[in-house]
This record gives sequence, C-alpha cells and structure tokens, in this order.
Amino acid sequence: MSYLFTSESVSEGHPDKVADQISDALVDNFLAFDANSKVACETLVTTGQVVLAGEVKSTTYLDVQKIARDTINKIGYTKGAYMFDGHSCGIFSAIHEQSEDINRGVDRASKEEQGAGDQGMMFGYATNETENFMPLALDLSHRILIELANLRRENKEITYLRPDSKSQVTIEYSDDNIPQRIDAIVVSTQHDEFDTDDRMLAKIRKDIINIVIPRVVAKLPEHIQVLFNDDITYHINPTGKFVIGGPHGDTGLTGRKIIVDTYGGKGAHGGGAFSGKDPSKVDRSAAYAARHIAKNLVAAGVADEILVQVSYAIGVVEPTSIFVDTFGTCPFNMTDGEIAKEVSKLFDMRPAAIEERLKLRAPIYSETAAYGHMGRKNETVTKVFEQPNGESVTLSVELFTWEKLDYVDKVKQAFGL
Repeated sequence: MSYLFTSESVSEGHPDKVADQISDALVDNFLAFDANSKVACETLVTTGQVVLAGEVKSTTYLDVQKIARDTINKIGYTKGAYMFDGHSCGIFSAIHEQSEDINRGVDRASKEEQGAGDQGMMFGYATNETENFMPLALDLSHRILIELANLRRENKEITYLRPDSKSQVTIEYSDDNIPQRIDAIVVSTQHDEFDTDDRMLAKIRKDIINIVIPRVVAKLPEHIQVLFNDDITYHINPTGKFVIGGPHGDTGLTGRKIIVDTYGGKGAHGGGAFSGKDPSKVDRSAAYAARHIAKNLVAAGVADEILVQVSYAIGVVEPTSIFVDTFGTCPFNMTDGEIAKEVSKLFDMRPAAIEERLKLRAPIYSETAAYGHMGRKNETVTKVFEQPNGESVTLSVELFTWEKLDYVDKVKQAFGL
C-alpha cells in the first residue's frame, strides 16, 4: 500500500538559521586567520538583539560585532521595519577561552593521534531517488525556498517578500518506496503590509503557485517534473498574515534545525548540531564523513539506500563503532555487518584523517548554514576575510567536499562491482 512522507525546510531568514549563519561566519573567520582554531560558538537572536556565547582557542582577534552585522545584512535584514536589522541591532559577546580540560583530550603531539572533540554518534545517509542522493521531499523543500530567496533579491516579479519563510513537501510513495506524486506543498512567507488581508492572501497564493513553483520545476530532471500535477494540495500562508517574522517574531538559536540541516527525517540523526563548531568536533566532521561514505557506497551500487553510523569517545582517536544499514536494498549476497567491515578498511575515520581527507580546516562553513549541509554542490570559490587592523587574506577554498564521488572506484574495487 502507498504511503506519504513529509520533509520541511526553512529559509536563510528564519531566526534559527540567522543564528546558524552568524555562528558559522565566526568559525570561518577564525579558521581564515588561524587554521588550528578551536571554536564552539552559539548565537541567540531576538528583537533588536544578538547574543554571542561560546569557547574559542585561537591566535587571531576578530571584530565579532562586524562579522555578525555583515551576516545579518547579507541575509536581508536591513530595514528598521523588520524590528531586527544589521545596522542597528545590539550585539553582546560572551565568547571566552576554551576549557583546557576539553582541549587536553583533543590536541596531541602528533596530529594523526588527535582525539575526538566529544563523545556521541553521528549518521550519514544517501538514497538514489535524486541525482544528489538526497531524500526527494527535503530536496524539493530546499529548492522552493532557494527560489523564493532568489525572487526576493531580484525584487521584480515579486516585490513584497521579506526574509523569513518555511516550506514543506509531502510525497506519495509506492509500497516499494518509489515516489509516485507530490501530494501537498506548504509555503509560509513573510511579507510587507498589504491594503487588505483578502487581497494579500490571494496575491501570495497566486504568486507562489504560478511563479515560484514553475521556476523550481523548470530546474528539475524530467522524471521529477512529472511528479508535479494539478491535484497538489497547496497551503500558502495558512495562518494568514505574516508581516511580523524573523528574530522579532520568534527567538532564534544555533542548532535548532538539525533535521533541516541533514536528511529531513529520513535516515537518522545523532542529536548534535553542526553550526558554530570547528572540525575537531566530531558532531560536525564525522557527520560529514558519514555522508561521504553513504553517498559513495550508493553511487557505486552497494545499495539503493544506505545509513552509516559512527561513534566516538571524547579524546579517543579511533571510533568506538561503525554501523551500516542498507534497508534490504543491497543487490548482492553480503550482510550489513560485512559491508561495515569493508567501510572501516576503506575510510580512515580518525578525526585528523577526516579533517585532512575532506579539507575541513578551511573557512568553508558559512555556505552550509542555510538550505542544508548535505546534497550541495562541490565547488571551489575565492573568499576574502578582513581583520580589525585592516589586514586581509584571500583564500581559495573547496566547498562541500563530503559531496564528492571520489571513492566510487575504490568502493567498486573493494566490493567487486
């Protein structure tokens, strides 16, 4: 019997994502000037106020207020009418030195013997139902909000959009887990004042269905385009008016959108957030490594769908476990336990090895802080960072290295595919 599955996404202007982006902007700036920085920064945003807190060990000094303001302005909170804007909001910093009790378990005389920055379990997931090996409902939810943000910045076809928005997509699957059609789409977008509520709701609904959705569909492969139909149930700003939004409408905190950040409820999540953390924190680096493993295994044909779990003890070099679940989709006679043993041989999961393999000691994290950390485009970009004294550094960095399919041939060879 068919079933329904739903995933949601939130925009870069959602208060929790504003907090994530500020935290990751701080991480990037610390790493740009001191690649060995240890960073764990949390951000709180509310009406007219930003609070920065956390622990840092670094040789560099940053103007954290400017970094926060620049991030807020880039998102689009630039008007006093939003009751939160980068020019006028208050910024309080309570960032202090990292605990030596934590650091002693991480740093070693030999870089290769670096211990895990914390205990915990991390998951990576991949499925072949989309070209980027991501769950379809989440991928579409992200795409809707990316297109909405593009239209907001263009300010031509739709001129009333504000930065805060959310989306949700429900897909009907067959009993053999094949997407059949899109059942429902939910979009809630912050907007400027209208003269009447009725005209407002009608205008927003029409623009979402007739402008945003067609732009999303046009960028999809044909086999996904056919899932869109005239029977989709649309819920557009279902509560009605949405003028008050962003940090003024709802307090935002770093790390509150970890399911949006990963797989939209498919697979599993270990519970640890990513944003605001340098790669010595395995909450972040091992989750990326597990995604890299799962994606390369699926791309190589080991299974149609794979979940990888890895776990660590704080200060311990080797992972305490590696687990693989193929959900019964492995096409050859090999158990999940046997696959996990091969994975442990193919991929060095020591924290320092992960950092080196995925090039994680670089300022690559601001781009991860909205629209998901997984399923994104691997590319090389140039970034410029400035210190308070006027000095600047220009760096060429590779983004989303964990999305590379650079182990497919090695996986095929190991599994005889």
